[in-house]
Amino acid sequence: MSTNQTSHHQMTFVQKYIFSTDHKVIGMQYMITGLIMAFLGGFLAYGFRMQLAFPGEAIPLLGKMTAGQYNEFITMHGTIMIFWVAMPVLLAALGNLLIPIMIGADDMAFPTLNMISYWVFFLSTVVLIASFFVPGGAFAGGWTAYPPLSANGYTAHGWSVGLGGNLWIIAVALEFVAFLIGGINFIVTTFNMRAPGLTWFRLPMMVWMMLSAVLIFMFAVGPLIAGAAMLLLDRTVGTGFYNPAAGGDPILFQHMFWFFGHPEVYVILLPTIGVLAEVMTTFARKPIFGYKMIIYATIGAGFLSFVVWAHHQFIAGIDPRMATFFSITTIMISIPFSLIIFASIATLWKSSITLSTPMLFALGFIGEFLIGGVTGIYLGSSAFDIYVHDTYFVIAHFHYALIPTVFFGGLAAIYFWFPKFIGRMYNETLGKVHFWLTTISFNLVFFPLFFSGMAGEHRRIFDYSMWKSLMTPEIMNIRIISTLALIVLFLSQFIFVFNMIKSALSGPKAEKNPWKSNTLEWQADSPPPHGNFAQTPVVHRGPYEYSVPGRSEDYWPQTSAN
Repeated sequence: MSTNQTSHHQMTFVQKYIFSTDHKVIGMQYMITGLIMAFLGGFLAYGFRMQLAFPGEAIPLLGKMTAGQYNEFITMHGTIMIFWVAMPVLLAALGNLLIPIMIGADDMAFPTLNMISYWVFFLSTVVLIASFFVPGGAFAGGWTAYPPLSANGYTAHGWSVGLGGNLWIIAVALEFVAFLIGGINFIVTTFNMRAPGLTWFRLPMMVWMMLSAVLIFMFAVGPLIAGAAMLLLDRTVGTGFYNPAAGGDPILFQHMFWFFGHPEVYVILLPTIGVLAEVMTTFARKPIFGYKMIIYATIGAGFLSFVVWAHHQFIAGIDPRMATFFSITTIMISIPFSLIIFASIATLWKSSITLSTPMLFALGFIGEFLIGGVTGIYLGSSAFDIYVHDTYFVIAHFHYALIPTVFFGGLAAIYFWFPKFIGRMYNETLGKVHFWLTTISFNLVFFPLFFSGMAGEHRRIFDYSMWKSLMTPEIMNIRIISTLALIVLFLSQFIFVFNMIKSALSGPKAEKNPWKSNTLEWQADSPPPHGNFAQTPVVHRGPYEYSVPGRSEDYWPQTSAN
């Protein structure tokens, strides 16, 4: 059965690259937007880290920073990195690029709706950036937007309603609308457009993880949308949902935020686990260990993710008996992810590993994420969490969970699928230099923060000079080392940018399947044409099935086009 690949009329530049309905172009639009926002978020981190390391001094490119600007930078850094980098890169971009071509489809189920989803997201980006330039500046009440800071409208210039805060809420709402629209497409496409022979337990792990992430997001996001609407009403028309004087409760917002916020961690994590599976099976030349076990563990983790949210609120005044319940569920949710990580390690056992750049980032993800996972188990205990809550120990844990997921996972995916979607090979030497600079500088930024957090250093404090115990040479050295390493981490990403742009323009042309990988996208041309396949592929075996025991090269490939 042929596709309609050759029947499309000649499209203009605007139709082909701007208002495109091709899932690959839309995926690239999400990817490029997310990467640009990553540099903006990284620059904001540079600003507040410089203030912490060299308090009161003029910061290159920024000048002297006020306390309000410091809060503004921290708030917008967290917001951008979670909602405008992690989600568009890992969920929207990779989902759009990979789901149709990995299941043998010619496009998404609803191409026009797919285009609309990106432009709604782009509008949210414009609104968020515009909030920096309105009177009062951008929102500065913390990326979690807890009342009363957010309800009263704290800005960089004092207490007011704050147009920047209102724009922040509107931008987040628009982004959620975009991902809900895109999520519908992901689900319908996966259910209805799989190639002949591609049964559920023959699906690539990447598709399973994308589908699971989208379903978790769609079930979790409702309460936060309602909570954000109530917050906007409190700020603009004087309702009292979060005002105790009017009968409201500020803790209500925390519950609504974290009911979404903790499943959101897995919305971001699951696509990276999918990337890990595809990269490792290719460069270890071995099927993923425990394919069905990983799928069942993911489904279990998805259900558990909805009953752990209040471990973020152990000091918020919740009933201590409930703290015990949430401690137990937090420990329980570590079990399925432990299974997944150990299955990844078992995949490497007695395999033929090639340490290419994608594989290095995949292995880096495992090592770094384990630190975030283990420290998360500590924080799941209410007794320990009460001591370190809101300290830099939590910041270090959070970044060891998120940066391996977003950056190591995202970069592994970009390097791995770059030859397929760009049609050219990147420079392997520059890729490895990028990996080692990123890995070393990342650990120098965040690992020392475990120690300053245990020493009592609290987050979101502009100047520690009034606390002599936090101005000792040891603590100050930690801040300086962390800040200088952050600058190296930020600058090293320009190696990646240079490599990608130069390779896209003049790199060696890529073969159909340069990695000798085993999923359907590698059967299409590089780069894939509109419609992806000249003929609809037929799947004979799943990508992780093999007939020869042990390490085998001859089970690649297992698909064909008929």
